[in-house]
Amino acid sequence: MAVTVERVGDGIAVLTFSAPPVNLYSIEMHADFDRALDDVEASMPRALLIRAEGKIVSGGVDVSQFHDQKTLADTKALYDRMIELPDRVAALPIPTFFAAHALTLTWAFEVALACDIIVASEKAKFGLVERVIGLTPTMGGTQRLASRAGVGRAKEFVFTGALYDAATLERWNAINRVLPVDGFEDAVMELVTSIAIGPTKAFGAAKDILRHFEAGGVPEANAHTTAIASELFNTEDLQGGMESFLKDGPGNATFAGR
Repeated sequence: MAVTVERVGDGIAVLTFSAPPVNLYSIEMHADFDRALDDVEASMPRALLIRAEGKIVSGGVDVSQFHDQKTLADTKALYDRMIELPDRVAALPIPTFFAAHALTLTWAFEVALACDIIVASEKAKFGLVERVIGLTPTMGGTQRLASRAGVGRAKEFVFTGALYDAATLERWNAINRVLPVDGFEDAVMELVTSIAIGPTKAFGAAKDILRHFEAGGVPEANAHTTAIASELFNTEDLQGGMESFLKDGPGNATFAGR
């Protein structure tokens, strides 16, 4: 199986994909992702980390899958299938992380952009290089990059098809953090753990509010914020967190993710 899920630490699921030698996207790998995400959703963790095995995160997509399509309708069906993967990741109600340790091209970067937090090593590089075959990104990368970095940056990224280093994309706000190569995996897990032990339902509520913001700006988000936030009233974490604050002061509450 090209995609596995391991449960570690305080409610963390680590989803690892590996399709040597360069982790190309294929329909078969996508099916493995679906099975792995079924596992994640069947027993929802408090955080999900997506990572890759190998010298690089991914060299892109198996182009033969595009070339094998003989009609526009078949091509559209393939693209409809492909975009389901990042959309499914984006819909998860828990904090999601993507760890990019090295070169991350096309589909893998598009999945990363569907995660809440992208962490990269200093040697990582990123690209949406579909221009080399006369295509545009098909898995939401263009628009998700625009949401993070702005429309102008997204156009530059896609039009040039160039590789951009992690420091540049951090400056653009396209990725969240750049970490040293040495100790990268441990540092990533430390970050994931620090968030996984927090109030998971409240984080999910924040994600819901931000989805409304992305759909319609501040007015749209404001129209839904109070309803979303009030749903947290019955959570164990909010009730316990308030009691802890009043009894012991801020910063002493522990959360169960319920």
